[in-house]
Amino acid sequence: MSPQSQAHLAYLALERLIVTLKLEPGALVTERQLIELAGLGRTPVREAIQKLAWQGLMDIRPRVGLQITTIRPDDQVHVMQTRQKLEPLAAALVATHASAEERSAMKACGAEMATCLDAGEMEGFLVADKMFDELMEEACPNRFLTAALAPLQTHARRIWFASSSHEKMAGSVRRHVTVIDAIERADAEGASAAMADLMSYLSDA
Repeated sequence: MSPQSQAHLAYLALERLIVTLKLEPGALVTERQLIELAGLGRTPVREAIQKLAWQGLMDIRPRVGLQITTIRPDDQVHVMQTRQKLEPLAAALVATHASAEERSAMKACGAEMATCLDAGEMEGFLVADKMFDELMEEACPNRFLTAALAPLQTHARRIWFASSSHEKMAGSVRRHVTVIDAIERADAEGASAAMADLMSYLSDA
């Protein structure tokens, strides 16, 4: 496995622990603890820490250690205000530019979300949601847009998980599938509208 792949796996492992609040907001952690939790070496974990810090999920505090950032009362509003503007544009671009393989992978991702809903697997749904975001990032030709969205998506998942329910998951899955169906049809206008509906739902959920 390449060093880059190991760093990404370390990032995914730690990001999932932060999103699902297993690493609690405000908690102080050590590099050694994160290495053990990720199950990977020091170098990939250090790279993951740098990415998480850049995304605003972890603070690197000299002489203190590493701290998981807190969730502030206005985070939900600010995150979703921005996503509501940017995500529909990203969906339209992906509907236009995605390859057949990327569209197929998104379809499979939507099916996995539905499977998690049926099984009541909230964490599994969040893994599929992260996969969907990464597929969107790969398919979107505007790297500035995807760079802006990536940290917002992770913050949104963490905030959403804190008050999640099966009913909320059902509404999210249904709207994700609508977005994916429009992308599969290469319907840019439909994908943008469906994504706007998803963002509106997540803002209120």
